[in-house]
Amino acid sequence: MELPLTIHETQEGLLNKDFRAVELVDGYFERINKYNQDLNVYLTVSEEQAYKAAKKVDKLLAGSSKNLLRDYPLLGATVAYKDLFSTKGVRTTAASKVLEDYIPAYSATFVLRAQSAGCIILGKTNCDAWAHGASGENSDFGSTKNPWNKKYVPGGSSSGSAAAVAANLALWSSGTDTGGSIRQPANFCGVYGLKPTYGAVSRYGIIAMASSLDSVGHFARCVDDVEKIFRVVVSEDGKDGTVKNPSVQKPKTKLRIGIPKEYFIEGIDEEVKQEVKAAAKLFEREGIEVVEISLPHTKYAISVYYIVQPAEVSSNLGRYDGIRFGHPRSAFGAEAKRRIMLGTYVLSAGYYEAYYLKAMKVRSKIIADFENVFNEVDAVIAPVSPTPAFKLGEKVSDPLQMYLADIFTVAGNLAGIPGLAIPNGYTKKGLPLGFQLLGPRFSETTLFNLGRLFEKMTNYSPKEAKLY
Repeated sequence: MELPLTIHETQEGLLNKDFRAVELVDGYFERINKYNQDLNVYLTVSEEQAYKAAKKVDKLLAGSSKNLLRDYPLLGATVAYKDLFSTKGVRTTAASKVLEDYIPAYSATFVLRAQSAGCIILGKTNCDAWAHGASGENSDFGSTKNPWNKKYVPGGSSSGSAAAVAANLALWSSGTDTGGSIRQPANFCGVYGLKPTYGAVSRYGIIAMASSLDSVGHFARCVDDVEKIFRVVVSEDGKDGTVKNPSVQKPKTKLRIGIPKEYFIEGIDEEVKQEVKAAAKLFEREGIEVVEISLPHTKYAISVYYIVQPAEVSSNLGRYDGIRFGHPRSAFGAEAKRRIMLGTYVLSAGYYEAYYLKAMKVRSKIIADFENVFNEVDAVIAPVSPTPAFKLGEKVSDPLQMYLADIFTVAGNLAGIPGLAIPNGYTKKGLPLGFQLLGPRFSETTLFNLGRLFEKMTNYSPKEAKLY
């Protein structure tokens, strides 16, 4: 048995008796034991839960295999959960010392659905504390390293989740995307990352960052895996009032893709720029029309985001007072304190109208930009980040430069639309490159179809990070 495996390859091997689920788990823990100390991907490893789930899978496989994959569509798929996801009986810290010893009494809807579909939990992954960051360096338990080169960041905030998939320390992983926290680390680590439509996947049981922006998604090595996972976790659960069942999409025979001129700004890395334009050319060769579009309020997106998001952060973190659970507020890290203070300031008397109210009005303009564009095109192709992965420590002392790493992703969160990060190529230094596809609300199927087409055009196959 060799790793990496896709979900299809994993299930095929299990059904053909090439290996047992317990042996599969053995293989992943062998890699975790070998590489995790250097990469700092996992904060908690769940061996007891993993082997219990694996034995259940093996027991199912010993019985009738008829309808097994229909009843358990993710049978045998190993998963790592970002440490914001509540997991019953398994430590959940949000990568913060405040919750260092917190063990939830229940699991998030996302976790329960994955578990019911036959997944095997391996553990909880590192992230920027409370999901505050774009590099993985804000974790209270140390930075995750990029598996392609340990001197570089893996992106954030879902740093450990992206690195886990890239380093084959899990078949797939979960993440949250509030301003790019799935798409950007997916881009930096050379894996696929899906930020679903806001309201497609339940946030119940997931530690909140900014409630009007948080989207719950995942990482995988191919489009088919991304879609299989999405079909399991999508739709209403009765516990998150923002979630609605998506309408069935009718496939289109002719698609148009827009390329926004505002996303190719001064300062964008030349290799990033050329990779996105090369991808657009490949779509054109397949008969898809690619047209230039304009999203005129893009330049305000980062400013709007860093008013709305800290405001909601300051409210959500107010519950962590050390009385109901967790440690005292003195345990908050520097970035959490910064965002609490920013948020409290913009919501305070005398500043609410000057900042927050104005930001919400501009947010409406950004939403209208996308609505207008999606009357003309079916998807947008764009860079994920202005640069490839940057070096550890490069932006730590300059929060503003760190915030600008999200400049191409935050607009999608402000508008509530889905985005799929797709890996494609490498820099001259051997670091991953790629792009993102954005679509109208609940257009995930279109994004999956375009992603699969791109895989076909490039003869894509899942790649293993070169562990330095």
